[in-house]
Amino acid sequence: MIAKLRGRLDSAGVDHLVVDVNGVGYLVFASSRTLDRLPKPGEEVSLRIDTHVGEDHIRLYGFLEAAERDWFRLLLTVQGVGARVGLALLSALTPEQILQAIAVNDPKMLARADGVGPKLAARIANELKDKTAHLSLAAITAGAPPATGAVSGAATGAAGDAVSALVNLGYGRTEAFTAVMKASRALGEGAALQALIPAALKELAA
Repeated sequence: MIAKLRGRLDSAGVDHLVVDVNGVGYLVFASSRTLDRLPKPGEEVSLRIDTHVGEDHIRLYGFLEAAERDWFRLLLTVQGVGARVGLALLSALTPEQILQAIAVNDPKMLARADGVGPKLAARIANELKDKTAHLSLAAITAGAPPATGAVSGAATGAAGDAVSALVNLGYGRTEAFTAVMKASRALGEGAALQALIPAALKELAA
């Protein structure tokens, strides 16, 4: 099984690229996010590979980062999510955004991807919720892959302070976390603590 490829970028298309490794060209399928970040043809590229072997084909799926590959594998554990849909999700959303959508149970965000309807989006959010529940807010911010195991440490920054404040007010950590995530998304990146807490309280009261 091929787990990694490093060579020269030969060419790239809408959903794939060709990597020249010592004169042998490997066809690799990838998300548009990965394709947009490739170097120029002729330059060196290194990809994490997920190899799929079928009855009549061997297909390689490439990722610049291990986190993206791990999310691809996790998404494929959901019934109805194949390789094409997995790449579509990673084209439309970053791993951090997918985790955020699952954490706050927001199927509409997942439905932004081509081929992902409301029912499938809801199934993804539901089936992966328990598998990603151990990830902290800090993991979401850093984009840590779920396959690496539990992430230790508390949330940091204004969002972490907001979660702690709500917990001190008597709210459960899970509901506080969810409320702060919703408030953070509504207010935008870099929202101040003074704005996050009232917005999160409104979410809790809704």
